[in-house]
Amino acid sequence: MTRPAYLPDNFVLTLTGCVILALLLPIRGAPAEWLHTATNLGVAWLFFLHGAKLSRQAVVEGLLHWRLHLSVLATTYGVFPLLGLAMWPLLQPWIGPTLMIGVLFVCALPSTVQSSIAFTSLARGNVAAAVCSASISNVAGIVLTPLLMAALVSGLGLGATGQGQGLSWSSVQGIVSLLLAPFVAGQIAQPWLGGWVRRHAAILKPLDQGIILAVVYGAFSEAMVQGLYQQLGWGVLAILLAWSAVLLALVMGLLVWGSRRLGFARADEIAIVFCGSKKTLASGVPMAQILFAGQPVGLLVLPIMVFHQLQLMVCAVLAQRYARQAETAATEA
Repeated sequence: MTRPAYLPDNFVLTLTGCVILALLLPIRGAPAEWLHTATNLGVAWLFFLHGAKLSRQAVVEGLLHWRLHLSVLATTYGVFPLLGLAMWPLLQPWIGPTLMIGVLFVCALPSTVQSSIAFTSLARGNVAAAVCSASISNVAGIVLTPLLMAALVSGLGLGATGQGQGLSWSSVQGIVSLLLAPFVAGQIAQPWLGGWVRRHAAILKPLDQGIILAVVYGAFSEAMVQGLYQQLGWGVLAILLAWSAVLLALVMGLLVWGSRRLGFARADEIAIVFCGSKKTLASGVPMAQILFAGQPVGLLVLPIMVFHQLQLMVCAVLAQRYARQAETAATEA
């Protein structure tokens, strides 16, 4: 019997298990430093594979559908951050400045890739456009996410510990050396390695997920060792869940309304909704480790973990609804 689409998948369950393990048995001392070094190397390898897998021809062809991609990018890097700023005065007094940085980080992240494409396919949407749009969003995020975070943090006078220290130049260097440079190297090697990476995607996926799990375990262990979770309670988690629900509802509603006002076809609307409303955990956690080096990463990634799970459940239900509507329309035609 298959698991209903709105329930957590195996990776989310394993991710939750890593968090629990970190809370019960956090890694510390020299082993923690070794894990940090290993995960940095893993993150660089992960982005090298992303660069090698992404077909330049697909991106060039996808750019022809510029109105769709512009709609997704404007939502991902415009509407989301503006909504985060609008919620800041109401949210920060309840969750504190550290988690507020994590909330703004969610708003600055790129879209997901795999799940955006999967849900678009399930909903009978424009899969080719979703592939290009999600890929373009992630490539742009390597540059735009750090810039947005620097602007948001400095503009609000916030630091990850509430003291206004902001993002350092070393964070930018980390993004270049561990994310951008490996991605560019992967793109250069794409003509030779691209086919191999795509053919062995099923084998490489556990490696990708393993790197993410290791980063999460290390980040939550560090927060546990520092005693940062003592300030959290069920009330804070409930507030993060409510915030995620409100944010997702606002963005999805705006995307559906905007797609129809702009005259997009139904298949394009589906691609816009699923690519424009999602935020990546896969790239977000490694990026947080680099951007917020020396800061409480375990707390900072908590909002994206909550938002990620909620978006998967909501998008699964919405994709099934789109699919049923398509089947009904085909039957009546």
